[in-house]
Amino acid sequence: MADFAPIANGEATPRERIPHLAFDEFRRRALELVGDGARVVQYFAYADGGRVKLMAVIRTDRLLAAGCDAPEAYPALTAQCEPFHLFEREIAEQFGIRPEGHPWLKMVRYHRNQRGCVDVFGNDYAEEIPGRYPYYAVEGEEIHEVAVGPVHAGVIEPGHFRFNCIGERVLHLEIQLGYQHRGVERLLLDADAKRLPILAEGIAGDTAIGHSLCLAQAMEALAGIETDAGARVIRTIALELERIANHVGDLGALSGDVAFLPPANYCGRMRGDFLNMTLWMCGNRFGKGLVRPGGVRFPMTDEDRRTLNGRIAELKTQVEHVVDLLFSTSSVRARFEGCGVVCAADAEKLGLVGPAGRASGISYDARRVFPTEHYRRLEIPEHAESSGDVYARAKVRADEVLQSIGIIQSLLADPVETRCAENADFTLSPSSLVVTVNEAWRGEISHCVLTDAAGKILRYKVKDPSFHNWNGLAMALRNTGISDFPLNNKSFNLSYCGFDL
Repeated sequence: MADFAPIANGEATPRERIPHLAFDEFRRRALELVGDGARVVQYFAYADGGRVKLMAVIRTDRLLAAGCDAPEAYPALTAQCEPFHLFEREIAEQFGIRPEGHPWLKMVRYHRNQRGCVDVFGNDYAEEIPGRYPYYAVEGEEIHEVAVGPVHAGVIEPGHFRFNCIGERVLHLEIQLGYQHRGVERLLLDADAKRLPILAEGIAGDTAIGHSLCLAQAMEALAGIETDAGARVIRTIALELERIANHVGDLGALSGDVAFLPPANYCGRMRGDFLNMTLWMCGNRFGKGLVRPGGVRFPMTDEDRRTLNGRIAELKTQVEHVVDLLFSTSSVRARFEGCGVVCAADAEKLGLVGPAGRASGISYDARRVFPTEHYRRLEIPEHAESSGDVYARAKVRADEVLQSIGIIQSLLADPVETRCAENADFTLSPSSLVVTVNEAWRGEISHCVLTDAAGKILRYKVKDPSFHNWNGLAMALRNTGISDFPLNNKSFNLSYCGFDL
């Protein structure tokens, strides 16, 4: 029987080895796999030889892939299996393929489809206003709506939040993004090889290491480039520093949201300290310019190791004290506990990943299940909370900070030697597929690259963890006071640009 075929994370596979099924068989098997507990890593459309095709990558304890020719319309997979929800909306927007019976068919990023065919959503793209469409509305005399954004106070990106409320209680939150769609995936198709890492670093600025690592691994697999052990150690340290800096910053912001200022101030300062450790490694606080196909651009000397070791040892004690202060304060616990609950069943249906998923009992961590770089030689324990509330999301982050500090200290214990990589041109394997999966600080990141017969990139698909998790924030707000929105929002701290692409 035709089936999805196993592929390895970060390894190039000839496209001829990827099963090309009849659509009905493709749909049936995808629904069976996900219905049995598998998760959707990638599901997208692409144009090849004048035809539009579909490709799905699904994970169990391994990655499975299959493709098919795309029909002009088809019975929506989402109607039977919720995790396909956003993927099908994205396909409809990008290629004008209608998923019939989709329970909530609305645009994702507000742009014309690539084929120039009739728009599935009936939008007039002469109007550059993503949010002008009929929002979901709750009827009733006592119901009122609160609209927030897309322009926000402070330095944050644009997104529109529309609350349906009865009194202070939120019945439904609808989130509309797409206000800064940059066309990243199209840019990656045509860019010079030297520019690809720079584009990847800008997909989501706070996840520059995560996205540049996925791209580098994909290019290495397709070009047959081997990295050395030292580069793999440095990349792992950089990814963990990125995780720590963001988690520490968000723990401080959560403290500020409940008006508990000592941890807010301490965490703000410590976040800067961790960013400065990345600055020491490569000259950029966000790690831009460090990871390149072939390895890293900066070595790690014994002096670097001593400096970083001293800094992180000093910060570890401070982090432990601040975490203890935060979680032992009764007024903080009173605000965190029971606020913004996403139960395990809903988290599974929405496909939540990363700390947001682990806070709802989903123990999946790509570092453990699909290890890359030096993670193959590390023990990444399962740790998950069960309550699914703000407290759980904060606790998972705090636990991960201390775990990541331990990982970095272990990697700094021994000398690190590497041959520095430069921005070089490389030739990609023709007619190949590669999927890279890494655990960034928000969760599972995946890049998928298809090449044509000439070795040119045919399709470059990016999936940031925020693609899964924005609907988790909407679910967290149900039956919660609207005044708790900032607290819940920060407990997820999702990326607008990582979603908008």
